[in-house]
Order: sequence, then structure tokens, then C-alpha cells
Amino acid sequence: MSDEKRRGLRMVLLAGAVVLAVALFLALGPPQLLAKSETPDFCASCHIHESHYEAWFHQGAHRRKACVDCHLPNDSLPAHYVWKSIDGMKDLVLFNAGRVPDDIRITEHGRKVVQANCIRCHAEAVDMIDQERSCTDCHRRIMHKRSGALETQ
Repeated sequence: MSDEKRRGLRMVLLAGAVVLAVALFLALGPPQLLAKSETPDFCASCHIHESHYEAWFHQGAHRRKACVDCHLPNDSLPAHYVWKSIDGMKDLVLFNAGRVPDDIRITEHGRKVVQANCIRCHAEAVDMIDQERSCTDCHRRIMHKRSGALETQ
């Protein structure tokens, strides 16, 4: 094996070790980092979510739930952390690139996740109703922008 190939292999191994160390640090690293990143205060630390935080804070029963209880898949731990990573990186990139829209809207994937979590938490109450219909069709005040306001169609 030539010196150049050996040097390239060392660089790849070194880069892999650095990536692994960073991943382990973030996963297990600073005390309570993972737990802190699951709190509404963490979500609100980015000013683009300030209005959403305020709406959640003043919204009654769901105030006892964290953002991740509704907005991330909670049917399995791997799905939860994969989507937490995807959504978190998307928010981070958009925020730092200055590309955050003034009117933040939930994605189609996000709607499905929220619907699944509504059904999961309220399984006994919704057992006999059409679960294909969006919960927010009837429960409009649950949505962040509409909480606290009476809205009619």
C-alpha cells in the first residue's frame, strides 16, 4: 500500500472517529442535554417559535404536554429521535440562513404526526369516531395560532 493511500485511509478513519465522538458527545454529552432538548423552553429558545410557545403556554390542558409530545412521532423511540434530528436540523438551517417564513405552517408529515399523537393520547375518547378526519377540524382552538380565540366557520 502506498504512502498516499495510507494517509488517505488514516484521514478517513480519523474523520470517522471525530464524527463518532461528536455523535456520542451530543447523545450522551453535556448533562441533561437530551432531556433539555425535549422541553418547551428549549423549543422557545429560538425566537421563531416564540408565538407558538406563548399560545401553548396559555392553552389549558395541553399546557402540561411538551412540544415533542404532539409534534414528534411517539410510537417508537427510533422514529422519535430520527424525526427530532430531521426537524431540528431543518429549523436550525432555516433560522441561520434567515429563511424562516413569517407564517410558519405545519407540513403534511407534521399533520400526520400530530393526528397520530392526538389519537394515541385520547384513544378511549376517539375509539368510536372517524379517526381519518383531522382532530383540528373540530378542535380549532388547539392550534397555536387559534388558541384562546373563539373561531367559527
